[in-house]
Amino acid sequence: MVTEEEIEQVAKFMKIDVHNHKEYVEKVHNMIDFFDILDSAGVEEEEVTMNDLPLSTLREDKHIPFEDKLIEKLKNFKGTYVRAPKMI
Repeated sequence: MVTEEEIEQVAKFMKIDVHNHKEYVEKVHNMIDFFDILDSAGVEEEEVTMNDLPLSTLREDKHIPFEDKLIEKLKNFKGTYVRAPKMI
């Protein structure tokens, strides 16, 4: 299915620093197994109904200028950068 080398290559493409590629092989296999379950759900005959809406029923887009500096309204910012929660 998915090899450690493939995960290493994808991590390079996405510019993600992954130290232990073996750790992710199992996770990717579990995801693929889950997609196989979804594929076998047998929903090919299900009819998807959608209501067509004329464009006249949609709201008009309006530009509303924001006068304040948005970065100053954020809780965690330093200079011109916003600090995000640490990813694990």
